[in-house]
Amino acid sequence: MNEEERQTLRESLRQARRDLNPEQQSAASRSLLDLVVEQDFFNNASHIAFYQGVDGEMDPRLLLDKALAEGKSCYLPTLTEDAPEQMSFAPYDHQTALTENDWGIGEPPSPDEDISPTNFDLVFVPLVGFDENCFRLGMGKGFYDRTFSFKIFNRRSRPLLVGLAHECQLTDTFPTASWDVRLDAVITAEKIYRPDTA
Repeated sequence: MNEEERQTLRESLRQARRDLNPEQQSAASRSLLDLVVEQDFFNNASHIAFYQGVDGEMDPRLLLDKALAEGKSCYLPTLTEDAPEQMSFAPYDHQTALTENDWGIGEPPSPDEDISPTNFDLVFVPLVGFDENCFRLGMGKGFYDRTFSFKIFNRRSRPLLVGLAHECQLTDTFPTASWDVRLDAVITAEKIYRPDTA
């Protein structure tokens, strides 16, 4: 699969998730919440990074609200002009004012000190597509792969990377590159995919 074919696959998967109507999106988010709150990896996590759902992505807002209600420390991604290729994370709660970035996604203010990605217990990751082995097809910018590249060499290291997706984003295995970071799990409204049980 060349880059053009990869981009075609990306577009078809993005369209599939955009085709879900608001009721389907909302029902999927509720089912996802019910599934995740039963998992030890969520209940035992103190520091969790989330994302802002856009473009038909699985919306983690209910999960974020649940985590905040339980007193967990929550974070959202930020991009800075100083390091536009790198993704950082900043603390977030319901009082945090968000500012839209170049993609129209709300970001919290950058923290005074960088938060190491190894400080998180759990990171919920957006994706365009995934296969049963939990390899992720992203938007092609490489932010998550660069930020969590250390997990390529030590898959068992913190944090746990969990992709959130709609079932329609599951696709056949696609070629991966040496820099692609495999997720520890992908969760849809229907089930949990784990690479070790594929």
